[in-house]
Amino acid sequence: MLTTLFRNAAIYTPVDEGKPLAGKLQGHVRSWERGALLCDKGIITAVGSEEDVLAKAKDMEVDMEVDCQGACMIPGFVDPHTHICFAERREKEFSMRLAGASYLDILKAGGGILSSVRSVRNAKEEELLSTTLDNVLTALSFGTTSMEIKSGYGLDTETELKMLRVIERVGKETPLDVVATFMGAHAIPEEYKSNPEEYVKLLIDEMIPAASKQGIAQYCDVFCEEGVFSVEQSRRILEAARNRGFKLKIHADEVHDLGGAGLAAELETASAEHLLAANEENLKAMAEKGVIADLLPATAYSLKKPYAKARKMIELGVPVALATDCNPGSSYTESMPFVFGLAVLNMDMTVEEALVASTLNAAYSIGLNHKVGSLEVGKQADFLLLDGETPAILAYHAGVSPVVEVYKKGINVA
Repeated sequence: MLTTLFRNAAIYTPVDEGKPLAGKLQGHVRSWERGALLCDKGIITAVGSEEDVLAKAKDMEVDMEVDCQGACMIPGFVDPHTHICFAERREKEFSMRLAGASYLDILKAGGGILSSVRSVRNAKEEELLSTTLDNVLTALSFGTTSMEIKSGYGLDTETELKMLRVIERVGKETPLDVVATFMGAHAIPEEYKSNPEEYVKLLIDEMIPAASKQGIAQYCDVFCEEGVFSVEQSRRILEAARNRGFKLKIHADEVHDLGGAGLAAELETASAEHLLAANEENLKAMAEKGVIADLLPATAYSLKKPYAKARKMIELGVPVALATDCNPGSSYTESMPFVFGLAVLNMDMTVEEALVASTLNAAYSIGLNHKVGSLEVGKQADFLLLDGETPAILAYHAGVSPVVEVYKKGINVA
């Protein structure tokens, strides 16, 4: 890899304080109106004002110099919550929802997650990989340079392991850093509909040990929601996963205030996802334990539901991250710029808070904070050049992607 100097850029980056940013620090962003970044072998060796970086580069052998022509430079997006590994779209369900069917109504009728389960079970591994690669490369073109991908459309041991193999291959066959999450507890499969407790037993006794032995997934997630997994069942599943070495996440209080956010605090999970219906007491508990709130505004948008209370969470001291929730049912988008705009315009987040949430806090949410999420010495040179002067362009220029160039480890990849 080359030593490359990027100069004449308006640089905006979160400041890594050694933990997720929350409260007043949620929008802690450093900027240089005329900045520069120097990277060697894909790692940032200097970043700051152009004058300071040029002085540091003076005695170095720079292989390539790039004039950014005043473009805004921000860290590459980190998408910490996706279900982007799937076999078929579910466009018909979108029309059903428009006609008044609820998400849980569709799920009870055998649609929703269970529809994706049937198609993923039937798909050959190469077919699943091809579809997933298409989606992931689209995300890359929108500026996502690191991503979490969940299993959860298998709901049997064999298919869940197949999904995780595909997720691992995506990380090897694309420029992205990919983190795998095992989510066998995504729904109750049809064959266990009359005996969900037996499926919980299967998860604990067979599926979690098998996923642990496979060694691909780093996290385990569970859908704690009415009609899916109860708080008590979710606790047992997550504790079994922790005992097998998994870090924990939880889909919490998306539709009903079931207490999933409180469970996230109790177990000190890395993150709690959705949180549209979470109560203030449990959000305070999350803040005390440092549990990151992975908020998914595109899902609320798609389901025509009220957005998560980002402003309240920030005031309570909960670290907030943003994600696409890319999936074929309730949030079919690969675009972090779209999510960024929704957060600013519909969740009352400032531009700076949204930037932190979609980069640094998101990186903490999936354990990649040591190498991505901010433009700082020692981290990877993962960054975007935008068609704008500041990150505000991501919300201001609606309906398009202002991402002009995508760099991964200092190399232009999209």
